Amino acid sequence: MIDLNAVSLTPNGAAALHDISLRANERRIGVVGRNGSGKTSLARILAGLVAPTSGQACIAGIDVAKDRKAALRNVGILFQNPDHQIIFPTVEEEISFGLTQLGQPKVEAAHNTEAMLAQFNRAHWAKAAIHQLSQGQRQLVCLMSILAMQPKLIILDEPFAGLDIPTTLHLGRVLSQLDAHLVHITHDPQYLSGYDRVIWIDEGRIAQDGAAKTVTKAFVTRMQQLGEQDDFTHLSG
Repeated sequence: MIDLNAVSLTPNGAAALHDISLRANERRIGVVGRNGSGKTSLARILAGLVAPTSGQACIAGIDVAKDRKAALRNVGILFQNPDHQIIFPTVEEEISFGLTQLGQPKVEAAHNTEAMLAQFNRAHWAKAAIHQLSQGQRQLVCLMSILAMQPKLIILDEPFAGLDIPTTLHLGRVLSQLDAHLVHITHDPQYLSGYDRVIWIDEGRIAQDGAAKTVTKAFVTRMQQLGEQDDFTHLSG
């Protein structure tokens, strides 16, 4: 499902990722790291939103940076802030947009949008103004927009940031029931309990890769060590 070959990213001359090679086919993969470690850069590479400076990123055999239409069919990304990806004023317009981008006629896209809203018991949201929804509700709209396109892989970039506890629990239940492969990027390993594999990114490199329990334990131990130091220069980022 995921095949990264010597991927580096150097936007504006500053290295964000260094020679990342990775092959993965697990259903649930977590990516942990501190702020500024390169997690979001990795997410954008996987989704095909940015091209690597060097190397190649393929999802399900597709070079996502070179074939954007195929990337849309295979990969969806849920950003930390839903306002960074919502572009339409109503819920039904937002969900339908991705379907029309895939080439569906408007009538078919409208039907599939209606079906997606019904699946989540949100048919009454169709005409709702998105700006009137809470952040958690907007995040759910973004997720429904992605799921309507039926991607093989969904990338979650800090999806619970800024959400209250009940909304986080609800969205977590929704995500746990999805059939698609998930790559969940977070600085908080508590959300990765039960995952098949966890990758720890540090300063743009893979620091550790393996079983979720092993990698998250090592990551938490290191973060605790940094937190106990008196030199705050180690805590930047």
